[in-house]
Amino acid sequence: MLRAVLFDLDDTLLGNSMDTFVPAYFRALTRYLGHLIPPERLIAQLMRGTEAMDANHDGQRTNQEAFASAFYPNLGVDRSTVERVLGRFYAEEFPELQTLTRVRPEARLLVERALDEGLQVVIATNPLFPRVAIEHRLAWAGVPVEAFEYALVTTYETMHATKSHPAYYREILRRIGRRPDECLMVGDSWERDVIPATSVGLYVYWITEEDEPTSLDVRPLPGGSRSSVASFVQIAAGQLHKDSHPLSASGLLVGHGKLAELLEGVRERGAFQEAWG
Repeated sequence: MLRAVLFDLDDTLLGNSMDTFVPAYFRALTRYLGHLIPPERLIAQLMRGTEAMDANHDGQRTNQEAFASAFYPNLGVDRSTVERVLGRFYAEEFPELQTLTRVRPEARLLVERALDEGLQVVIATNPLFPRVAIEHRLAWAGVPVEAFEYALVTTYETMHATKSHPAYYREILRRIGRRPDECLMVGDSWERDVIPATSVGLYVYWITEEDEPTSLDVRPLPGGSRSSVASFVQIAAGQLHKDSHPLSASGLLVGHGKLAELLEGVRERGAFQEAWG
């Protein structure tokens, strides 16, 4: 039975293309810290820090620790000074980036529905940002931390891997005390949401856009009611067919479509729990 839903944030709960957002974020950072650090040096160190986080998955360091070890040493400025300025940046400048994003009204309704059904809700966003930046984006999406009792929000301060690694999903499972077959991952990225989550054994609903493939192989659920899941998939995502996209042998996929289609499917089925039986 479904016990927890993991929601990706950017381009899932919040309309926010990282291809647009990250360059704008870096530009804003270089402007704000320009009086301390030359832009070319800051960008180079930001890239090194990001690469260090993306390579971090042995469970020994948090992503924040991995970032700091690569980012601060070659800045030429005292770390405590940079940290104070970064604190002001997230309070004063980062909120201006909201204009690059758009609200998806169905996101709040889905989170509310999941919590109403007694499910744990995890915000499974790639933990490359500090919590303050993630809380801003959750507020922009209309699902702020103040309004919902999330089981977990993944941030770079607390997580020990990024979403490219199965270790990220295993850490979530440990933190919320659930088995893989009790959890559904909802996200837009094939590489960061679908592949690593299914490799651990989570069910996945893949959020797709107009120009993305819309036919995928649906793997059977281990035990329980198959008919209720099949009915849900038909409603939420339309007829699914085999596709060339590979999944791991243990991978389990329950559907694909837009976030609004997932919401409508849940509404028509009556409840998350009925849909996944």
